[in-house]
Amino acid sequence: MILLVTKVILAHFIGDFYLQPSSWVHDKEQKNHKSIYLYLHSAIHGLLVWILLWEWSAWRMAFLLAVVHFVIDLQKLVFQKEKTKRNWFFLDQLLHIFSIFILIDISKNGEIPFDISQILNSKNIIFVTGYVILTLPISIIIQKMLLPWSDLIGEADDDSLLNAGKYIGILERSFVFVFILANRWEAVGFLLAAKSVFRFGDLKESKDRKLTEYILLGTLLSFGIAIVLSMLVIYQASFI
Repeated sequence: MILLVTKVILAHFIGDFYLQPSSWVHDKEQKNHKSIYLYLHSAIHGLLVWILLWEWSAWRMAFLLAVVHFVIDLQKLVFQKEKTKRNWFFLDQLLHIFSIFILIDISKNGEIPFDISQILNSKNIIFVTGYVILTLPISIIIQKMLLPWSDLIGEADDDSLLNAGKYIGILERSFVFVFILANRWEAVGFLLAAKSVFRFGDLKESKDRKLTEYILLGTLLSFGIAIVLSMLVIYQASFI
């Protein structure tokens, strides 16, 4: 089963990234379903799956994967805008990988491999809820908590990337969440130390005590909330 999945995923990445020239992508974006390359690209995916599985009977799975690949690519071409291309790229790849697992399992077992009601009623929903809270909502909460001091440190550095601080916070809390669920507390300490090292240069150059205290408040709040919420998730999941 693992080898089968690996072969199909290999076919996907070869087809999407090695055998799809930029000119094809541009043509598909311009013509959508009228582009011959959309059909050729999907057919190549099916052919690659058939070749890598190297079984005559695998043509059914190869054909089905080619059709699903076509549908996913088409909906991306129809709905994406110039400003949303980046988001649709990642969503497109996730849908392709997800569809591979689903179709392989259906072809092997003859049924859909999961029950939505079981997923929503299991402890998985607790982990998902914890992660959802830790990302964007906590970013906004921390921003509101630091609001009384944000005006005291002046305008943001023009050289700073747009919304970089928010996404750094989301990533660090995500890492903390995963590390604690995996019972790797030493990794949390390493992450905090690594961030301190990267921040040390900025703080040293700024020579601004207010900025130093502001960054320390934000970092400690971010790590503290992530740790507490992660522990609460583990505690709640232990009752299920």
